[in-house]
Amino acid sequence: MRIAATHSHLNGLEYLLVHRKDCWKDVQNVIALVDAQKNQTKISREKTMMGKALYSPIGLNRDFRRLFRERGWKENRVSYWVTASEKLIRRTLTMPPEDQKREIEAAGEKPIFSYNQTDFVRDRVAVEVQFGKYAFVAYDLFVKHLAFYVGDRIDVGIEVLPMKSLQSRMSSGVPYYEGELYNFVRQGRGVPAVPLVLVGIAP
Repeated sequence: MRIAATHSHLNGLEYLLVHRKDCWKDVQNVIALVDAQKNQTKISREKTMMGKALYSPIGLNRDFRRLFRERGWKENRVSYWVTASEKLIRRTLTMPPEDQKREIEAAGEKPIFSYNQTDFVRDRVAVEVQFGKYAFVAYDLFVKHLAFYVGDRIDVGIEVLPMKSLQSRMSSGVPYYEGELYNFVRQGRGVPAVPLVLVGIAP
C-alpha cells in the first residue's frame, strides 16, 4: 500500500520529522509492506456490490498488527477513575489514577474504573489503523489520542485511514480520509488539543 495524503494537526508531522524520524519511517515502511491485493478476499453480499471481491478489513488489520509488532510497537493502556460529579472530574483529571480514586472516595462519591487502549505505541508515538465504522475515528481522535496525550504517555498520535478510492472497495460504513479531514477542519485549528497526523492510504 502507499501513503496518498497526510494532514498535520498542531504540527504533529513536523514533530515526527524533527524528534521521531524512526517512528515516522516505521509507519511509512509498514504501510508500504501491506499487500492490499492479497487482502482482496471478502466477497460482498451487499445489493450494490453483490459478488464483488472487496478488501478485507480483518486481513488488512492482521497485516498491520504483525508488521508493527515486529518493529517493537506495543499495545498500551491509560487507566483512570470517573464519577458523576463534574467538579470532581475536573479536579482529578490530571492526577495519577490512584490519586483520582482516593480523591473521589474522599469526596463521598463512587469511583468507576475506566481505561483507553491503543494498539500501537512506541517512543511516545501512538498509531491507530482504522478500518472500522465512522464513529470509531472520532473516538480515536477525541478520546484515545487525547487521553494518552493528557496522561503524558504520548507526544503525537497518528490515525491511518483508507482514501475514498480504497474505502469504496470495502464494506459499507468504513471511514475514509477525505471525509474525516473535512470533520477535522470543521472543528477549528486547536481541536482536538493534541498533535496528530491524519494519514490516507491507497493500494
